[in-house]
Amino acid sequence: MGTERLVEPGALSRVEGEGKLRVVVRDGAVSDVELNIFEPPRFFEAFVVGRPYTELPDITARICGICPVAYQLTACEAVEDAFCAALDDPFVATPGPEIERLRRLLYCGEWLQSHALHVYFLHAPDFFGCNDAVELGALHPEALHRGLFLKNTGNKIMTVVGGRAVHPVNVRVGGFYKAPSREAITALEEPLRRALAESLQTVEWVSGFAFPEVQTEHVLVALRGEGQYPIEAGQVASSDGLRCAAREFAEIAVEEQVARSSALHSRLYGRLPYLTGPAARYAINSSLLPPLARAAATHAGLGPVCRNPFRSIVIRAVEMVAACEEALRVVSTYEPPRAPAVEMPSVPASELLVGAAATEAPRGLLMHHYELQDGLVRKARIMPPTSQNQLAIEADLRAVAESSLELSDEQLAHRAEMAVRNHDPCISCAAHFLDVRVERQTSP
Repeated sequence: MGTERLVEPGALSRVEGEGKLRVVVRDGAVSDVELNIFEPPRFFEAFVVGRPYTELPDITARICGICPVAYQLTACEAVEDAFCAALDDPFVATPGPEIERLRRLLYCGEWLQSHALHVYFLHAPDFFGCNDAVELGALHPEALHRGLFLKNTGNKIMTVVGGRAVHPVNVRVGGFYKAPSREAITALEEPLRRALAESLQTVEWVSGFAFPEVQTEHVLVALRGEGQYPIEAGQVASSDGLRCAAREFAEIAVEEQVARSSALHSRLYGRLPYLTGPAARYAINSSLLPPLARAAATHAGLGPVCRNPFRSIVIRAVEMVAACEEALRVVSTYEPPRAPAVEMPSVPASELLVGAAATEAPRGLLMHHYELQDGLVRKARIMPPTSQNQLAIEADLRAVAESSLELSDEQLAHRAEMAVRNHDPCISCAAHFLDVRVERQTSP
């Protein structure tokens, strides 16, 4: 009779949500890897049906307390796209450049605070053998203080532009309820300049970590920026040549339910797993990074493409530099728009409007697709980054396990946990546990 070894290292903190990882090693080879996500259904797509489209930014923001701006702006852009498509005019419901720059500034604040949270508090402890950020702070207090300052600076931007740092209240379809004053925006310049210096120091710090040697070959999917690194706008692009608008991507990315997970799995054309997130953004847009971020990436040895998922922490640090540079660019030229928002045009009540949009949340591509009629939401589809990344995360886990079979069960479990944290998965906004199980089996 064969033998079976079961390793249960206990709960893993430092990821958002609840899940379970199962790795089966049979006769010295990895035979099965599963990332089981059993978070309860969120029902947000059902919540918004029958609601006025004007409520979408506030309702969808509640999907995530860390990335509410991503959900708000993607919802706004999808509604605006629906009106533009209905009237066959790409500008009739599109905010002007002043509002678009203000949206970009708000999104930069979210990138900065979210990346700082992940780099310093969720991911970096792994590379020092620490259980959490408190232990890391005891070893490197200056690093913890740097992370806190960076996160706080991002929160300041979100408060000034969005009205508050968590679930901003100033975002609406067409723009903002109120435009910040020139004085309020100018006051962000000093903390942003310090944050830029701290971000550059972060790149130098994390690039010196000891990274496991793992290479993956995922199809990478991200927005392709239009002359600038993508955050709030761009075409959907892939490493294998895809270029399309968000509404086309909604048809290309096919979601399916699997028995082991309450979250949907996404495949391109219904067959190809793919990866979104910092590594994908960087691979498709590294040449579009602003100057200091591009120089920092080169100095960190990233090259034009980085396929070691453990080095994603370096890319996130580089993106913090980019967020600071972009925010400073907007701040230095800011003038309040003549009107804080554009109003959506009138269309016949009976007409069905269909719109879609995609933006780059810190964790990856976020897509919203809506059908509207008589001012109400008739159908909604929201594809968060983590659900799109599930299959790629499983593939990473298999690659990591196969390259780490010489480790003990405890060490292998820890390496697998690190592999999950590489992606900063937002599994759920309520619970914060991932149970890891490694089974080693021997055939009879």
